[in-house]
Amino acid sequence: MGFGKNLQYFRQLHANMTQEALAERLSVSRQTVSKWEMDAANPEMDKALELCRVFNCSLDNLFRDEMDKRSSAYTDLRVEEVPGFRYVEHTVVSTDPESDALDRVFRYAKENGVENPRVVGWDFPNLSVEQVNVFKMHGYTAAWILPDGITPEGLEIKEQARHKYAAIHIDRPFDNPFVTIPGAYHTLGDYMRTNGLKHVENGVIPCFETAGDCMDVYLACE
Repeated sequence: MGFGKNLQYFRQLHANMTQEALAERLSVSRQTVSKWEMDAANPEMDKALELCRVFNCSLDNLFRDEMDKRSSAYTDLRVEEVPGFRYVEHTVVSTDPESDALDRVFRYAKENGVENPRVVGWDFPNLSVEQVNVFKMHGYTAAWILPDGITPEGLEIKEQARHKYAAIHIDRPFDNPFVTIPGAYHTLGDYMRTNGLKHVENGVIPCFETAGDCMDVYLACE
């Protein structure tokens, strides 16, 4: 990927900034920005450094890296206030933990008379080096978002307060999951950095994804 594609990518992440708005920010013409994005010309160093400041990126990001991991499956890139919720969770550590963790929380819901539960999940990070490198294990936590009035017995109930997340929707995430899902997290990270949003990890679920044939991925931010 060339500089022009990277520049277009950053501009679109930055609240869909127009070529005109970027040109005004840099005191150049819109035609100049257009030429940059078509790789018909490159900016002078002072303008390149200014682009880095505008988009919170490095010169390598602009000129060398392949930044755009988006696919046609991605839509609705946004910042969303997620209402507070109660939940119960189950974590599995194995070579293939996702299905076991999800099956368990779906069973929790069914045992409590809920047939279509809201379920989310996230990677469980607290594994040893031996588990990861020797036994090729990873961890996954699935959580059932409890409906109002449902308090299952014998399960630890956790709560999360209302919080802001950057989010993206994925259609058909499991057509090519090892590319599409990591690409969504990559795109969200770029979106947050470009728009000056800081990822939050303490006191909140740092990231999660919804379960189903389509998926929304969330990253917590300030």
